[in-house]
Amino acid sequence: MRGMDLLRLAEVRHGYGRRPVLDGVSLALGAGQVVAVLGPNGAGKSTLLRIAAGRERPDAGTVTFRDAPADEDGAAFRADVACALGPGAHYPDLTVREHLLLVALAHGVPDAEERVDAALGEHRLADHAEQFPDALSAGLGQLLSLAATRVRPAELLILDEPEAHLDAEARAALGARLRALAAGGAAVLLATHDPALAERAGARRLSLADGRLRPAA
Repeated sequence: MRGMDLLRLAEVRHGYGRRPVLDGVSLALGAGQVVAVLGPNGAGKSTLLRIAAGRERPDAGTVTFRDAPADEDGAAFRADVACALGPGAHYPDLTVREHLLLVALAHGVPDAEERVDAALGEHRLADHAEQFPDALSAGLGQLLSLAATRVRPAELLILDEPEAHLDAEARAALGARLRALAAGGAAVLLATHDPALAERAGARRLSLADGRLRPAA
């Protein structure tokens, strides 16, 4: 349901060695909401998303998804949270279509073939469906990573700089897709350098600086 909190971060602190990165970060993200985290390189955006995705444990504070600890190894968490956090890990011996079909079937999608065809079209990959991922350009590889999050069900989508390597047309289409996902009840958390993408997605914009989240100007 729209407005129901799915993801909560409470007083999260984290650092590497003596360098603090997150200093008391709190965030609540509900169904039907999009939150975009902006900030310069090195501000801690990727760290924040990895912690939200249950891939890294914070030094202090709590991270919960549907009131249970966020843990990417948990079956329920994996079933409901889709992530694209940097260059995708693809199966080198599977074509683009085969890779997406495997993702869809692994998540029990009943109309997997149709869903994969739709994702290929949405992400401008239809003409590259029989290529292997290593043969794709950086931009098409990014679109494959994003397509992999679309062929499976997800209540929460976490994306780290999803606009990387994409041209203006692809960024505009991405913003529209994220807005539509939220309208359908999903929650989206993304880190981005592109304020226009955040605006197209209908996102609440936050700025991460000095380890703290604040409303973006």
